[in-house]
Amino acid sequence: MLVLILGTWQVLVRGALVDRDEDLGVALRDAAPPRALAEALADVGNLEVALPLLAVAMALSLLRSRGRTWWPVLCYALATGLLAPLVSAVKAWTDRTGPLGGGGFYPSGHATITAAALGAALLLVHCGLSRAARSSAYVVVAVLVLGNGLGLVWRGYHWPLDVVAGWCLSVLLLCAAFAASGRGPGRLSS
Repeated sequence: MLVLILGTWQVLVRGALVDRDEDLGVALRDAAPPRALAEALADVGNLEVALPLLAVAMALSLLRSRGRTWWPVLCYALATGLLAPLVSAVKAWTDRTGPLGGGGFYPSGHATITAAALGAALLLVHCGLSRAARSSAYVVVAVLVLGNGLGLVWRGYHWPLDVVAGWCLSVLLLCAAFAASGRGPGRLSS
């Protein structure tokens, strides 16, 4: 929460952190891997990729529990559904210029949806995984989320702070969904 508040404040006042962020963004773009790899990583945050993965995890959770996990599934669906209006509102409020021009780049919607959808998917299915599979799944999700963020910066779609703000917003929503899912019917067990 504090990182999101600090980043938003710096974007609104065009503070020193914004200058450092833009310098880092330029340096990362200059060191970018081949375009195809960066684009593929950036595309993980497309709705056509992230939301079907979440839908599959929701279906698996419901099937495996014979419908008893409907409440956690609903909590994560609502949290994910709140992303678009929240991101849009912050983008309109901050109206940050992107690396390639234009406005409304803070926070990154793609980074937000990647972290939220993959995080929610993992939280919904992790109970049914072995310890080794669970650890591997957490690493894969972390690598995909980080790779997506880097891809967005490498391609010049966002500044690094835009990506970090998206991750922070996702964590806040996932924490709220996780807390709500443990308080209602059909709770997940570890």
